[in-house]
Amino acid sequence: MFFMRKRLWRALFLFLMVFAASGVAAAPRVFKLADNHPDGYPTVLGDLKFAQLVKERTKGDIVIEVYNNAVLGDEKTAIEQTQMGDIHFIRVGTNPLAAINPVMNALSMPYLYRDRDHAFKVLDGPIGDEFLNSITRDGLLGLCWFDSGSRNFYNSKREVYTPADMKGLKIRVQETPLMMDLVSSLGASPTPMAYNEIYTGVQNGVIEGAENNWPSYMTQSHNEVAPFFTVDGHTRSPEMILVNVDTWNKFTSEEQKIIKQAALEAATFQREEWVRQETDYEKQAIAKGAKIARPTPEQYQQFMDAVQPIYKQPAYAAYADIIQRVRDVK
Repeated sequence: MFFMRKRLWRALFLFLMVFAASGVAAAPRVFKLADNHPDGYPTVLGDLKFAQLVKERTKGDIVIEVYNNAVLGDEKTAIEQTQMGDIHFIRVGTNPLAAINPVMNALSMPYLYRDRDHAFKVLDGPIGDEFLNSITRDGLLGLCWFDSGSRNFYNSKREVYTPADMKGLKIRVQETPLMMDLVSSLGASPTPMAYNEIYTGVQNGVIEGAENNWPSYMTQSHNEVAPFFTVDGHTRSPEMILVNVDTWNKFTSEEQKIIKQAALEAATFQREEWVRQETDYEKQAIAKGAKIARPTPEQYQQFMDAVQPIYKQPAYAAYADIIQRVRDVK
């Protein structure tokens, strides 16, 4: 019996040695990444670049599958599923994340940034790093910052140059107190609604407009039902790729370095793609008949003045130190 067992162990050892020498690779580890935007959208292209780099640099061991078009659920649902670990990665902005981590509102305050360069000096510095790591207690870790442009108002009724022109308009907003407060402060009526319901909402008169960036405006054909676009750049809601913390902790330190670096390089790629598409979509909107209102500096100041009471509300005054740090970045 002893010699029989010895022969069996020897046979098993030889089998394993032959199997290892055969070069047969272990099955790849597959992870899901959620994004609610359509094919070709700058954030989706950034997601795909991230997945490509990770796969190449881990020699196919780690495969990240991108599920865009909200096929894994709307933003709220996808965030919850990523917290639970059913989804492993997610691309999402600071506005919906504020529901689980209110301090995110500090980066989306109205008329906060001087321009795009200012915004990314903030995000790529110590303040941005603090925010990437700020929701680990909620099961999420930020890896990088994507561009989402500035958000602007558009509607089906009239040109808007000042807050007075906003009065009474029913404007779709993301379901966050900050965005509802912003629209209310300008005299319009905020109406929470899912992103993919905006077109029919305007078409059926449930709402009269929304607010978003040029790529969203055009890829969702919102220009067809809401041709009056105001370039006011009221907020920038930075976007992140986040990973479920438990998933992250299962990667080796070397794998974590690879994934983090891939995310940073994908972000650089995405930001360049954003600028290219933003310029192109603005030209397309004008060619298709959108009526573009560009407030003068004096009119723009009226928007800024109208939202100042928001900064004094207790919920947002709590972020006064962060807001000042953002403004101080040169």
